[in-house]
Amino acid sequence: MAKILVVDDDQGMKELMEIMLLQEGYDVISTDEPQKAIELCRKTNFDLVITDLKMPKINGIEFLKLVKDHNPDIMVILITAYASGETAINAMKEGAYDYVEKGNSVDELKKVVRAALQKKGVLDNRQSEENAGDEMTILHHSFCGMIGKNREMLKIFSTIKKVSDTPANILILGESGTGKELVARAIHENSSRAKLPFVAINSGGIPETLLESELFGYMKGSFTGAYADRQGYFEMARGGTIFLDEIGELSSSLQVKLLRVIQERTFRRIGGAEDIKVDVRIISATNKNLQEKVKKGEFREDLYYRLNVIPIYIPPLRERREDIPLLINNFIDKYSKLLGKEIRNISSYAMELLMNYDFPGNIRELQNIIERGVAMESSNIVLPESLSFDAPKIDIDISDKGIDLNEELDKIEKNLIEKALQKTKGSKKKAAELLKISFDSLRHRIEKLGVE
Repeated sequence: MAKILVVDDDQGMKELMEIMLLQEGYDVISTDEPQKAIELCRKTNFDLVITDLKMPKINGIEFLKLVKDHNPDIMVILITAYASGETAINAMKEGAYDYVEKGNSVDELKKVVRAALQKKGVLDNRQSEENAGDEMTILHHSFCGMIGKNREMLKIFSTIKKVSDTPANILILGESGTGKELVARAIHENSSRAKLPFVAINSGGIPETLLESELFGYMKGSFTGAYADRQGYFEMARGGTIFLDEIGELSSSLQVKLLRVIQERTFRRIGGAEDIKVDVRIISATNKNLQEKVKKGEFREDLYYRLNVIPIYIPPLRERREDIPLLINNFIDKYSKLLGKEIRNISSYAMELLMNYDFPGNIRELQNIIERGVAMESSNIVLPESLSFDAPKIDIDISDKGIDLNEELDKIEKNLIEKALQKTKGSKKKAAELLKISFDSLRHRIEKLGVE
C-alpha cells in the first residue's frame, strides 16, 4: 500500500485531500506543520508527499529541498495557487514531480497522484494498467514503430499482418502527418520482401519534369545533362517495395505510364528502346479524395482501382485521443536521450493542453511540439510554458456568391477566445491577458459571441 504524507496549513484542504486519498486505498498521514512533516519524513519512508507551495515559517521550495535531501527518491506534488507561477516552475527544477492548481477537481488530483505512484512503481497491477505512458505500456501498444491503443489503430496493425505477404497493391489514405509511410514500411517489413529494398518517393515533392526520370531512369544523351545511364526508383526497388506518396499529384501522362507498370510489369527508361521487366510491390498513399478526383476527370479510374485493391485508412490524431499520452511519453523519452536531458515526464497541465488540441498537423505536429518543448525546458518535467503551437491556418473558401466577412471573423474570434479559456481553465482574467485585451472587453465579446 502506498504511503502518502499530506502537508497543508489550510485545515479544510488538508482534510479533503486526506479523505479522498483514504477512499482511494492509500495509507495517509496529514499535518499542518511543515517542521513536523520533515520529522515524519525522517522516521517514515513515504512514497509521496503532497504539500502546499506557500506555508507559514517555510515555503514549499525550502520544504521540497529538505525532503529531497533526506530521500531523493520520494515523489513530491505541489498544490499551488497559480499553475504557471515562477515558484512552481522553480519547484520542478528542484525535483518536484508535478503540481496541481488550487480549485481544480478532485479527479485531477487523483490522476496526478496515480501517475506519480505509478512512476515510483508502488501501484498494484490493476492500478498500473489505468495509467498509460510508462515504458512497458508504450511497448505493449507499439507495432513496427507505430504506437496506438485506439481501436482503429489496432485494426490497422491486424490488417498489416494479414496483407503484408499478399501481392496486392495497397492504397493508404489519411491526412498529412498521420504516419502513412510508417504503415507502408510496416507492410514491407512484415512481408517476404523485407530483406529487399524499400524505396519511398514523394510524388508531390518533385517537379513533374523530373519525376518521370526519377521513377523510370534515363539513358545517356536522352536530354541535356544526361551524361550517363541512370536507374530510376522502380529499378532500385527491384524485388522489394516502392512507396509512392501523394499519388494524387501525378500528371495524366505519368498516370498512364504507372498503369503500364502495374499491368505489364515493364517500363522504359527515358530515351530507352528496351522494355525493362520489374518485380516490385507498389504501395501508394494520398491525403486527397481520389474518388472525387476520378469524378472530376483528374485521376484515371482504371489506375485508381488498380492501386486501391486493399485500402487502409489512418484516422487523424484528433479521432484517437487515447493515443496522445502514449505518443507524448514516447517522444519525451526519444528527445530527452537525443538532447542529453533528464526529462521523463510532462506536467498534468501541459498534458491537458495537448489533450484538448486538435493537431491539424497530426502526429508530425505533436512530435515537433514535444521536441521543441524538451529543447526549451530547463526543469525535469515538460511545463506548459515550454509548449509552442503552430499558428492556425485560416482556410476559408470564397464562393462566387461571396461570404459574410463579419460572420467569418466572429467565428475566428470565438474560436480563439474558447482556446484561451481552455488554456486558462476558465479564468477570464488570465484569458484576457493571453489575448492582450482588457477584462471588460473579453467579457463583452463572450456575451456577444455566445461563448460558453
